[in-house]
Amino acid sequence: MSSTQPGFLDKDRIIAGPGFNRWLVPPAALAIHLCIGMAYGFSVFWLPLSKALSTSGTGAACPKDMSFFAELFASGCDWRVATLGWMYTLFFVFLGCSAAIWGGWLERAGPRKAGVVSAVCWCGGMLLSALGIHLHQFWLMILGSGVIGGIGLGLGYISPVSTLIKWFPDRRGMATGMAIMGFGGGAMIGSPLAVDLMKRFSTPTDVGVMQTFVVMALVYFVFMMAGALGYRVPATGWKPAGWTPPPPSANTMITQRHVHVKRVWGIPQFWLVWVVLCMNVSAGIGVIGMASPMLQEVFGGALIGVPQKFGELDKAQLAAIAAVAGGFTALLSLFNIGGRFFWASLSDKLGRKMTYVVFFVLGGLLYASIPSSAGAGSKLLFVGAFCLILSMYGGGFATVPAYLADLFGTQFVGAIHGRLLTAWATAGILGPVVVNYMREYQLGLGLPREQVYNQTMYILVGMLVIGLIANLLVRPLADKWFMSDEELAHEKKLAHEKSLATEVGSGTGAGSATSPALVAFAWAAVGLPLAWGIYKTLVSAAKFFQ
Repeated sequence: MSSTQPGFLDKDRIIAGPGFNRWLVPPAALAIHLCIGMAYGFSVFWLPLSKALSTSGTGAACPKDMSFFAELFASGCDWRVATLGWMYTLFFVFLGCSAAIWGGWLERAGPRKAGVVSAVCWCGGMLLSALGIHLHQFWLMILGSGVIGGIGLGLGYISPVSTLIKWFPDRRGMATGMAIMGFGGGAMIGSPLAVDLMKRFSTPTDVGVMQTFVVMALVYFVFMMAGALGYRVPATGWKPAGWTPPPPSANTMITQRHVHVKRVWGIPQFWLVWVVLCMNVSAGIGVIGMASPMLQEVFGGALIGVPQKFGELDKAQLAAIAAVAGGFTALLSLFNIGGRFFWASLSDKLGRKMTYVVFFVLGGLLYASIPSSAGAGSKLLFVGAFCLILSMYGGGFATVPAYLADLFGTQFVGAIHGRLLTAWATAGILGPVVVNYMREYQLGLGLPREQVYNQTMYILVGMLVIGLIANLLVRPLADKWFMSDEELAHEKKLAHEKSLATEVGSGTGAGSATSPALVAFAWAAVGLPLAWGIYKTLVSAAKFFQ
């Protein structure tokens, strides 16, 4: 044993003592996920940024024939919304890539170090973007939030996964559902906060986005660092008081052994789960991007009690139905966040494979029902179907880490999850492209606007059928894929895992050294902002029912 003391961020420093309360770990994970989840809400900046120079009176919109490359360095004209949207695409591409590349490092370095790097990248990227806004250089925003921020997103997203699964072996789905719920809820807090800050900072000659970026970066840095420093890992062999692991024969889909991350690219089951996640996300993400225009085009004036189609409405009526559609989008975000916790927790009872069967079968029936509910003019059935679909979209994200832990063991589950997120990066391109391209194609054929989505829905049903088949083909792994006891011991040593006799089997309840007040404070610190975000979203969703 080396006499050198472990560094402050090293994994050795965060092994929990005998009386540590495991319920302190989920709020630490939520603190990070609620901050990086703002990636979903960045669209609130596009319109103000597209008018930044014209507001200050120093420029007009960039010409339509200007290339994307020229726009990156243009300082004398306003960026187009379509150009700004590339930042959103880059978020999810770099999230998937960074999680895949550095997932193995994360398992060895531990969640604290990964959380700190994530905070520096995400918040530092926002500050670099603020400089880009100040100098009116889009390449700085792409580098800051898109690339550096995207890397922070990936590391922050997977940082708590294996830690939570090890702390909650009895409730894997619920534990990962709690954290990943935070990623869905990040925009609920961040979007209204950004809107309020832009109102406060805007002047007749300034849209206030730069100052908003600086304030949000500083606030997020405090929360993310608190979350990273709050992480603890259980000692090897720790288990909750009173819980006994089920015998290996009890459920063949849950292994007690471990697969090395380097082997997963060659394992058929990994690619089957990859297809499962890719198809589930592609179907959902394509709809999220088009939810608001879809509702407006399908129901038109019926949304405000006017018997006219979308193309026949005047400017005031279009503004009125846009407000209703905004309420619909807010309603979808509530189901997206709620589904993450609900379905992931339910998967502890149903099993992961059966949970995905429900997603694909029920989701397929709901997508197939949408053309008929739209044709019948039933807003209730149309909106109800989409709310359920979005709950299963969120549920798919939250259930997949537990699915991976069941199949591949817990030693490298964070790194394997990181590699699986390349499915998300793929779906982020595939889903919107299918929905948007099909819409343009149908409009080009001269179909009325209220019918342009019908074919798309049937294509999404086809995607879910592919996902269902892949899910049904998932079987327990063959022995050859698992690490031997010697390999596992070597990896545990590399990962700085220690098994202290005093810690093994120590419960989190009786004789707990963790103050209940500290647990309550940690939950309040993440719960109050989340409650505020849900309140703001409910206020917005209420417009749909007025």
